[in-house]
Amino acid sequence: MRPAQARKGQSTPALLGIGQVLARLAKEFPDLSNSKLRFLEEQGLVSPRRTQSGYRKFSPEDVERLRIILSMQRDHYLPLKVIRGYLADLDAGQSPTIPGASGHVSTIIPAGRRYQREELISEAGASASLFNDAISASLITPSESYTDDTLGVLRSLVALKRCGIEPRHLRGYRATAEREVSLIESALLPISRKDDAASRARAAELSGEIAGQLDVIRASLVRSALGRLTS
Repeated sequence: MRPAQARKGQSTPALLGIGQVLARLAKEFPDLSNSKLRFLEEQGLVSPRRTQSGYRKFSPEDVERLRIILSMQRDHYLPLKVIRGYLADLDAGQSPTIPGASGHVSTIIPAGRRYQREELISEAGASASLFNDAISASLITPSESYTDDTLGVLRSLVALKRCGIEPRHLRGYRATAEREVSLIESALLPISRKDDAASRARAAELSGEIAGQLDVIRASLVRSALGRLTS
């Protein structure tokens, strides 16, 4: 039921302007911009209402939909066509599996949480020394607070330590990641040279797609090497 159709006496959620939406999502998605929101609308992923003057107005449901889209791009490196299919399943009342989320099923991707240092260590079941070693090995960047992504890294380090693999053994991973970023930057150079909102949004989407494909290749190479070990 749209606000104009609400029964008299029934409260309706306030609609937000585009600036208010940016302010509400800024902490979770600091790179979000007016042009990115317009691009997502142009792609049909979100459909805000329009006032008679043509201004966009977003409902709480629109904001949550944006949070889902942005989380899937940031956390799972998913292209828009995959996200569009996921949203279509949600709109149809289904409970689709988030692509690339290890089989986890959810209808809502929770807002990104921030952890203080001690809270992060506790949540990961790590020790302070392991956390410090991860920073020394450039696997974790020191910060005032940390994201779910950092929590995942620290949990993986806890599991690896049980197998005798220490953060110091993984020092080369930072260099490998930086080489991949350089490769992606080179591939995006023709698009990045165009200084317009559509090109910047396309570059952001394509960077996620390329990163995802590199993940597939890396995982395949590791599985192939492991196969040789056990053959």
